[in-house]
Amino acid sequence: MTLLDYLALFLFAFLWFAFAWITGQGRIFSRTSLTQAMAERRRQWIVNSLGRDLKMIDTQILSGLQNGTAFFASTSILAIGGCFALLGQTDQVDSVLKDLPFVVESGRSTFELKVFVLTAIFGYSFFKFGWSYRLFNYCTILFGTLPMAEEARRDPEGAARAAELTIRMNIIAASHFNSGLRALFMSIGYLGWFASPYVFMATSLTVFVVLLRRQFFSEARLALIETTPPSP
Repeated sequence: MTLLDYLALFLFAFLWFAFAWITGQGRIFSRTSLTQAMAERRRQWIVNSLGRDLKMIDTQILSGLQNGTAFFASTSILAIGGCFALLGQTDQVDSVLKDLPFVVESGRSTFELKVFVLTAIFGYSFFKFGWSYRLFNYCTILFGTLPMAEEARRDPEGAARAAELTIRMNIIAASHFNSGLRALFMSIGYLGWFASPYVFMATSLTVFVVLLRRQFFSEARLALIETTPPSP
């Protein structure tokens, strides 16, 4: 590995942690992130459920959240398997890469190191999705503890505490899901390293800009902010 490889890898890690920190703050340049706006919608959904006894729609929503998380967890496992298969075909892949334009030959050991790091990224995403799936399961159980409408009217403080616990669990589960999804997105930028450090830096910056735009400047975020009531 050359100094440029190390610089490109450092830039990749920096952009990853920077984006995680920015979205964790929830605001940038006085703009609320899409994730933060959705967290408020999650709160509104669960609080509204206290006013109705029929909660079949709510259980369907929770089931959909779990199924989506399980899908991405399975995808991460398949990606890890693909990386191990790639290690078994190192010579063939290396010969193919040599024939491609803009690909800088780095040697077998460096190629294997790149695949190991890519495997670690997919492993990280799997653990995040797996934990998120478990937390959504806990959220489903907590949702079942919410009082019925009449009981909530008799004891509003107790109902508020139960709802707040369910809301917090739902938001935490969503946070881990977003972390796993972020890892999958950043892995797309990481693939540029197999071509050259220059391509690696370019693809990492491209993915970072795309993710940043979706969080703070997308039409989806604008539509949500325009219809979200201000927080008290």
